[in-house]
Amino acid sequence: MTFIDTHAHIYDEKFKDDIRDTLARCEEAGVEKIYMPNIDHTSIDGMMELEERHPQQCISMMGLHPTSVKKDFEKELYIVEEWLGKRAFAAVGEIGLDYYWDTTFAEQQKEAFRIQIEWAKKYELPIVIHNRDSFEDSINLIEELKDEKLKGIFHCFTGTVDEAQRIKEAGFLVGLGGVSTFKNANMDQVIPEIDMDMVVLETDSPYLAPVPKRGKRNEPSFIPHIAEKIAEYYKVDLKTIAERTTSNALSLFNSF
Repeated sequence: MTFIDTHAHIYDEKFKDDIRDTLARCEEAGVEKIYMPNIDHTSIDGMMELEERHPQQCISMMGLHPTSVKKDFEKELYIVEEWLGKRAFAAVGEIGLDYYWDTTFAEQQKEAFRIQIEWAKKYELPIVIHNRDSFEDSINLIEELKDEKLKGIFHCFTGTVDEAQRIKEAGFLVGLGGVSTFKNANMDQVIPEIDMDMVVLETDSPYLAPVPKRGKRNEPSFIPHIAEKIAEYYKVDLKTIAERTTSNALSLFNSF
Protein backbone atom coordinates (compact mmCIF):
# COMPACT_ATOMS: atom_id res chain seq x y z
CA MET A 1 0.00 0.00 0.00
CA THR A 2 1.19 3.48 -0.83
CA PHE A 3 0.01 6.84 0.45
CA ILE A 4 0.53 10.50 -0.38
CA ASP A 5 0.75 13.34 2.12
CA THR A 6 -0.72 16.26 0.18
CA HIS A 7 0.16 18.87 2.81
CA ALA A 8 3.18 18.84 5.14
CA HIS A 9 5.57 21.53 6.33
CA ILE A 10 8.36 18.99 6.48
CA TYR A 11 10.97 21.76 6.01
CA ASP A 12 9.95 23.27 9.37
CA GLU A 13 12.60 23.91 12.03
CA LYS A 14 11.02 21.19 14.16
CA PHE A 15 12.48 18.63 11.73
CA LYS A 16 15.98 20.06 11.41
CA ASP A 17 17.62 17.55 13.74
CA ASP A 18 16.11 14.35 12.35
CA ILE A 19 14.85 15.00 8.84
CA ARG A 20 16.62 11.94 7.37
CA ASP A 21 15.09 9.66 10.00
CA THR A 22 11.71 11.32 9.47
CA LEU A 23 11.83 10.68 5.72
CA ALA A 24 13.00 7.11 6.31
CA ARG A 25 9.95 6.52 8.52
CA CYS A 26 7.79 7.89 5.70
CA GLU A 27 9.15 5.30 3.32
CA GLU A 28 8.59 2.54 5.86
CA ALA A 29 4.98 3.69 6.29
CA GLY A 30 4.41 3.65 2.52
CA VAL A 31 4.17 7.45 2.18
CA GLU A 32 5.82 7.91 -1.20
CA LYS A 33 5.29 11.61 -1.84
CA ILE A 34 5.07 14.66 0.41
CA TYR A 35 3.72 17.89 -1.05
CA MET A 36 5.11 20.94 0.75
CA PRO A 37 3.11 24.18 0.89
CA ASN A 38 5.02 27.44 1.10
CA ILE A 39 4.31 30.09 3.76
CA ASP A 40 6.17 33.25 2.71
CA HIS A 41 9.67 34.42 1.72
CA THR A 42 11.18 33.06 4.95
CA SER A 43 10.22 29.44 4.17
CA ILE A 44 11.31 29.24 0.54
CA ASP A 45 15.01 28.43 1.04
CA GLY A 46 14.39 25.59 3.49
CA MET A 47 11.64 24.12 1.34
CA MET A 48 13.66 24.25 -1.87
CA GLU A 49 16.80 22.85 -0.24
CA LEU A 50 14.83 19.87 1.07
CA GLU A 51 13.32 19.27 -2.35
CA GLU A 52 16.77 19.44 -3.93
CA ARG A 53 18.09 16.79 -1.54
CA HIS A 54 15.03 14.53 -1.88
CA PRO A 55 13.40 15.37 -5.24
CA GLN A 56 11.43 12.14 -5.58
CA GLN A 57 9.93 12.42 -2.10
CA CYS A 58 9.55 16.13 -1.25
CA ILE A 59 7.69 18.31 -3.74
CA SER A 60 7.32 22.09 -3.49
CA MET A 61 4.35 24.37 -3.96
CA MET A 62 4.61 28.15 -4.19
CA GLY A 63 2.26 30.66 -2.57
CA LEU A 64 1.68 33.18 0.20
CA HIS A 65 -0.11 31.97 3.34
CA PRO A 66 -2.93 34.27 4.48
CA THR A 67 -1.46 34.82 7.96
CA SER A 68 1.63 36.26 6.24
CA VAL A 69 -0.48 38.86 4.43
CA LYS A 70 0.35 42.20 6.07
CA LYS A 71 0.71 45.82 4.91
CA ASP A 72 3.59 44.92 2.61
CA PHE A 73 1.94 41.86 1.09
CA GLU A 74 2.63 43.11 -2.43
CA LYS A 75 6.36 42.55 -1.81
CA GLU A 76 5.65 38.99 -0.74
CA LEU A 77 3.46 38.41 -3.78
CA TYR A 78 6.21 39.73 -6.06
CA ILE A 79 8.52 36.99 -4.76
CA VAL A 80 5.84 34.33 -5.34
CA GLU A 81 5.18 35.59 -8.86
CA GLU A 82 8.90 35.63 -9.63
CA TRP A 83 9.29 32.00 -8.52
CA LEU A 84 6.23 30.84 -10.46
CA GLY A 85 7.81 32.29 -13.59
CA LYS A 86 11.19 30.60 -12.94
CA ARG A 87 10.33 26.92 -12.60
CA ALA A 88 7.57 24.36 -12.27
CA PHE A 89 5.70 23.80 -9.01
CA ALA A 90 3.10 21.20 -8.07
CA ALA A 91 0.56 23.84 -7.02
CA VAL A 92 -0.02 27.41 -5.90
CA GLY A 93 -0.25 27.11 -2.14
CA GLU A 94 -0.85 27.49 0.54
CA ILE A 95 -3.18 30.40 -0.11
CA GLY A 96 -6.55 31.51 1.21
CA LEU A 97 -8.16 33.30 4.13
CA ASP A 98 -7.66 33.10 7.89
CA TYR A 99 -9.92 35.09 10.21
CA TYR A 100 -9.11 33.08 13.35
CA TRP A 101 -6.29 35.16 14.83
CA ASP A 102 -6.93 38.58 13.35
CA THR A 103 -9.11 40.23 10.70
CA THR A 104 -7.07 43.43 10.43
CA PHE A 105 -5.88 42.48 6.95
CA ALA A 106 -8.98 40.58 5.80
CA GLU A 107 -9.39 42.70 2.67
CA GLN A 108 -5.72 42.33 1.80
CA GLN A 109 -6.05 38.57 2.30
CA LYS A 110 -8.92 38.51 -0.19
CA GLU A 111 -6.88 40.50 -2.69
CA ALA A 112 -3.85 38.23 -2.29
CA PHE A 113 -6.08 35.16 -2.63
CA ARG A 114 -7.70 36.50 -5.78
CA ILE A 115 -4.35 37.39 -7.37
CA GLN A 116 -2.86 33.97 -6.64
CA ILE A 117 -5.93 32.20 -8.01
CA GLU A 118 -5.41 34.07 -11.28
CA TRP A 119 -1.76 33.01 -11.35
CA ALA A 120 -2.82 29.39 -10.83
CA LYS A 121 -5.12 29.67 -13.83
CA LYS A 122 -2.36 31.29 -15.89
CA TYR A 123 0.09 28.47 -15.13
CA GLU A 124 -2.63 25.79 -15.11
CA LEU A 125 -1.79 24.71 -11.58
CA PRO A 126 -4.08 23.50 -8.79
CA ILE A 127 -4.42 25.63 -5.67
CA VAL A 128 -4.19 24.51 -2.05
CA ILE A 129 -6.56 26.53 0.12
CA HIS A 130 -6.15 27.43 3.77
CA ASN A 131 -9.44 28.61 5.21
CA ARG A 132 -9.92 29.11 8.92
CA ASP A 133 -13.11 30.71 10.19
CA SER A 134 -13.52 31.94 6.62
CA PHE A 135 -15.30 29.24 4.64
CA GLU A 136 -18.08 31.42 3.25
CA ASP A 137 -15.73 34.07 1.87
CA SER A 138 -13.35 31.39 0.57
CA ILE A 139 -15.95 29.36 -1.32
CA ASN A 140 -17.63 32.53 -2.63
CA LEU A 141 -14.35 33.62 -4.20
CA ILE A 142 -13.80 30.19 -5.72
CA GLU A 143 -17.34 30.14 -7.13
CA GLU A 144 -16.86 33.65 -8.55
CA LEU A 145 -13.52 32.88 -10.24
CA LYS A 146 -14.23 29.28 -11.23
CA ASP A 147 -13.46 28.17 -14.76
CA GLU A 148 -12.36 24.93 -16.42
CA LYS A 149 -8.75 25.50 -15.32
CA LEU A 150 -9.36 26.13 -11.63
CA LYS A 151 -9.05 23.12 -9.32
CA GLY A 152 -7.48 22.29 -6.00
CA ILE A 153 -7.87 21.23 -2.38
CA PHE A 154 -9.64 22.73 0.61
CA HIS A 155 -6.91 21.74 3.02
CA CYS A 156 -7.65 20.63 6.61
CA PHE A 157 -11.36 20.18 5.96
CA THR A 158 -13.39 20.08 9.17
CA GLY A 159 -16.65 21.46 7.84
CA THR A 160 -20.21 20.29 7.32
CA VAL A 161 -21.82 18.03 4.74
CA ASP A 162 -23.33 21.10 3.06
CA GLU A 163 -19.90 22.74 2.85
CA ALA A 164 -18.43 19.57 1.35
CA GLN A 165 -21.20 19.61 -1.24
CA ARG A 166 -20.36 23.19 -2.27
CA ILE A 167 -16.71 22.19 -2.57
CA LYS A 168 -17.69 19.25 -4.75
CA GLU A 169 -19.86 21.43 -6.98
CA ALA A 170 -16.88 23.75 -7.44
CA GLY A 171 -14.85 20.76 -8.61
CA PHE A 172 -12.47 20.80 -5.65
CA LEU A 173 -11.15 18.13 -3.28
CA VAL A 174 -10.99 18.05 0.52
CA GLY A 175 -7.84 17.31 2.49
CA LEU A 176 -8.50 15.11 5.53
CA GLY A 177 -5.94 15.05 8.30
CA GLY A 178 -5.44 14.54 12.01
CA VAL A 179 -8.59 16.38 13.05
CA SER A 180 -10.59 13.64 11.30
CA THR A 181 -9.46 11.25 14.05
CA PHE A 182 -10.50 13.49 16.98
CA LYS A 183 -13.65 12.34 18.78
CA ASN A 184 -14.90 15.87 19.45
CA ALA A 185 -14.58 16.90 15.78
CA ASN A 186 -17.70 14.89 14.80
CA MET A 187 -16.12 14.00 11.48
CA ASP A 188 -17.50 10.49 11.83
CA GLN A 189 -20.87 12.05 10.91
CA VAL A 190 -19.54 14.09 7.99
CA ILE A 191 -16.91 12.00 6.20
CA PRO A 192 -19.23 9.10 5.22
CA GLU A 193 -21.37 11.66 3.35
CA ILE A 194 -18.42 12.93 1.30
CA ASP A 195 -17.77 11.41 -2.12
CA MET A 196 -14.58 9.34 -1.78
CA ASP A 197 -13.43 10.61 -5.19
CA MET A 198 -12.90 14.05 -3.68
CA VAL A 199 -10.80 12.97 -0.69
CA VAL A 200 -7.03 13.24 -0.27
CA LEU A 201 -4.92 12.67 2.83
CA GLU A 202 -2.66 15.14 4.62
CA THR A 203 -0.88 15.66 7.92
CA ASP A 204 -0.21 19.42 8.03
CA SER A 205 3.01 18.38 9.79
CA PRO A 206 4.30 19.36 12.29
CA TYR A 207 0.79 20.31 13.49
CA LEU A 208 -2.40 18.37 14.35
CA ALA A 209 -1.04 14.87 14.95
CA PRO A 210 -3.75 12.21 14.68
CA VAL A 211 -4.95 9.81 17.34
CA PRO A 212 -3.05 7.81 18.68
CA LYS A 213 -0.16 10.28 18.25
CA ARG A 214 -2.09 13.34 19.41
CA GLY A 215 0.07 15.82 21.29
CA LYS A 216 3.27 14.75 19.52
CA ARG A 217 5.02 16.41 16.62
CA ASN A 218 3.10 15.37 13.53
CA GLU A 219 4.94 13.82 10.58
CA PRO A 220 4.00 12.21 7.25
CA SER A 221 4.59 8.67 8.54
CA PHE A 222 1.40 9.13 10.58
CA ILE A 223 -0.72 9.17 7.40
CA PRO A 224 -1.75 5.49 7.85
CA HIS A 225 -3.36 6.37 11.21
CA ILE A 226 -5.52 8.95 9.45
CA ALA A 227 -6.31 6.52 6.64
CA GLU A 228 -7.32 3.80 9.10
CA LYS A 229 -9.85 6.08 10.80
CA ILE A 230 -11.26 7.25 7.47
CA ALA A 231 -11.58 3.64 6.31
CA GLU A 232 -13.51 2.95 9.51
CA TYR A 233 -15.89 5.84 8.76
CA TYR A 234 -16.49 4.64 5.21
CA LYS A 235 -16.70 0.99 6.30
CA VAL A 236 -14.10 -0.07 3.73
CA ASP A 237 -10.67 -1.63 4.04
CA LEU A 238 -7.46 0.38 4.36
CA LYS A 239 -6.28 -0.63 0.90
CA THR A 240 -9.33 1.01 -0.68
CA ILE A 241 -8.60 4.32 1.07
CA ALA A 242 -4.92 4.13 0.13
CA GLU A 243 -5.71 3.48 -3.53
CA ARG A 244 -8.48 6.04 -3.90
CA THR A 245 -6.75 8.89 -2.10
CA THR A 246 -3.45 8.26 -3.89
CA SER A 247 -5.23 8.22 -7.25
CA ASN A 248 -7.10 11.43 -6.39
CA ALA A 249 -3.87 13.19 -5.39
CA LEU A 250 -1.88 12.08 -8.44
CA SER A 251 -4.71 13.13 -10.72
CA LEU A 252 -4.90 16.59 -9.17
CA PHE A 253 -1.16 17.19 -9.23
CA ASN A 254 -0.81 15.63 -12.71
CA SER A 255 1.56 13.02 -11.19
CA PHE A 256 4.02 15.87 -10.42
